[in-house]
Amino acid sequence: MKARIPQGMGGGSMQSMLKQAQKMQEDMAAKQAELEEREYTVNAGGGAVSVRINGKKEILELNIDPDLLDPDDVETLQDILIAGCNQAIRTVEDTAAGEMEKITGAMSGLPGMGGLF
Repeated sequence: MKARIPQGMGGGSMQSMLKQAQKMQEDMAAKQAELEEREYTVNAGGGAVSVRINGKKEILELNIDPDLLDPDDVETLQDILIAGCNQAIRTVEDTAAGEMEKITGAMSGLPGMGGLF
């Protein structure tokens, strides 16, 4: 048996907020699944290294310009690889945050809901 809140006590608006929150939760789950399937390609070192990564932050491919393969300068290659991988991860995170903000942004304007999402 559902508890009913009398209309004069904000029941209609509370039910509306709960429906909106449920819809937003469904939208967020769908968007998260979509984001995990996306792939991104990021370049580092002026294009000398490219990293292909998916939305789960799994590196799928790493390409290195053969001119970087200098046995006397391994540190430069290491630095560029680290920079490329870190940039790829930031790209995934920034894209996901921006997409989720599009969904949760509407809720931040509702009384009492701003800090929930």
